[in-house]
Parts: sequence; C-alpha cells; structure tokens
Amino acid sequence: MAMDAEKLRNWKFEDVVQTFTARDTMLYALGVGMGSDPLDESELKYVYEDNLVALPTMVTVLGYQGFWLKNSGTGVDWRKVVHGEQVITIHAPVPTAGTFIGRTRITGLIDKGKDRGALLISERDIIETTSGTHIATLMSTSFLRGDGGFGGPSGPTPAVHSVSERAPDASLDIPTLPRQALIYRLSGDMNPLHADPKVAAVAGFRAPILHGLCSFGVAGRAIAKLACDGDASKIKHMQLRFSSPLYPGETIRTEIWRDGNNVSFRSRCVERDVVILNNGLAKVG
Repeated sequence: MAMDAEKLRNWKFEDVVQTFTARDTMLYALGVGMGSDPLDESELKYVYEDNLVALPTMVTVLGYQGFWLKNSGTGVDWRKVVHGEQVITIHAPVPTAGTFIGRTRITGLIDKGKDRGALLISERDIIETTSGTHIATLMSTSFLRGDGGFGGPSGPTPAVHSVSERAPDASLDIPTLPRQALIYRLSGDMNPLHADPKVAAVAGFRAPILHGLCSFGVAGRAIAKLACDGDASKIKHMQLRFSSPLYPGETIRTEIWRDGNNVSFRSRCVERDVVILNNGLAKVG
C-alpha cells in the first residue's frame, strides 16, 4: 500500500501515559553506556539508586509512541525509515521516577523527490502528571527513504546549526558495546532494525545499527564530561542531525567547540572515520 500523505499528515495520536521507575532510569543510563567504569562517581550516580540522578537525554524515551510508522495504515515502507534529526529542550529537571504524559503531533511532511524520500517532522511534549510540570519539548525528523515523490511541498526544512571547521576545543572517545542496541531497545524503541539482521539487510545495512537516540545519549555523556564538569543536568538543550549509522561495538568520538553557554559538537565513528552526528548544538548552564 502506498503512503497516504494526507492521512499521515493528520495522524491522530492518543496521549501516552507512562510510569517510569528508578529501575527504568538506571536501565536507560546503562543503555547509553553509563557505568562503563564503575569507579567513576560522575557516572555511578546515573546507574545506582543511592542519590540517583536522571540523564536529561532520557526524555527521548518518555511518553514515546513506539515505532508507530510500522502501522500498516500509514502506508510507509517502515523497513527504510531512519532517524534524521532530533531536538530536545529541557524546561524542568527530569525526575528519576514518576508518571508522564507524552503528547505527540505531526508538524510537517516534506517531499524530497521520488528517489530521495520524504521527511516527517513531529513534536512531543513531556508532562509530569502529579504536578502538571512541563518537563521537555522534543522535535524529531524521520527520513522515510522509500516514500518520496508523493507531490507534497519540498520545504521548509528545519534550520541546521553550523559547526566550526577549526580544531575542536576538546574531544572524548566513548566506546559502545556489541550488545549496546539490545540493551538500549529495552527503554522502548523496539524497531527491529536495531536487533534483527534480516531486517537490517533489507534496509541495506550489513548488521543491525545502533539507535540514533542511543548515539544521541552518548554525545550527551561526552558534553557533560567536557563542558559541564560531569553534571549532565546542566544540559538544557540539544539538537543534531544524524548523518551516518553506527554499528554496535564501534567508538564514538565527540568533538566540541565552546562559545559561552553554547556548545557546538560533532561525533564520528573512530574506526571508520565517518561523521555520525553532525550540526550539533547544546545549551548548558
């Protein structure tokens, strides 16, 4: 079935009500590789219940609709969907446990052409139910590689942050585990592209790839160490473009450029010298 652009553009989402426990908070942190050095107290606080702290990037798995593009009613070729861009803006401290509402809406559908695919843009608000606190706003772009040429508008596309070409002010290498995607997916993103070799092959990959949002979380870890003295709660905003896949077991090198409270960043796969996260901007304070 071909994609129905009008139906997709007006897709209605039910609010997702999700209870998150301290165990879930620790599992997310382990999924992005926290605790690799159990003697590093700057990381232990994210994976140990004594004075537990939530990573701000955890908002990406709160109130998540799941891999809804796999729904046959969308008409989307779900096997060719990849994450294009991600933005998070933190409005209030992220609790380590609680019940949250995820409120999602489609804000754009852009036709890049028959052989170039389409961009689907969505936004999600995360609200803590007990207090009504607006915790975060997320914007996500999905690249529908098999669904271009439907006759829709070719723009506008989200603005892209430019990263300096001068030498970075600092960098940090963080290795991932061969089983990293299998851990991370337990936080809610069950897309088989990240677990099933057969699905990965159909999508054109030699093996299951790491979730883009896992790499996003790893970049957040690096920014916390390089620009926030290990205190990830200082990260108030992150945005980036996913430019190339990473395979679990490869190493992520994150490079940063400081400009006051603005931190430009880029991440690459060390083993293949390929940029995987580009046009990054974090705001810290």
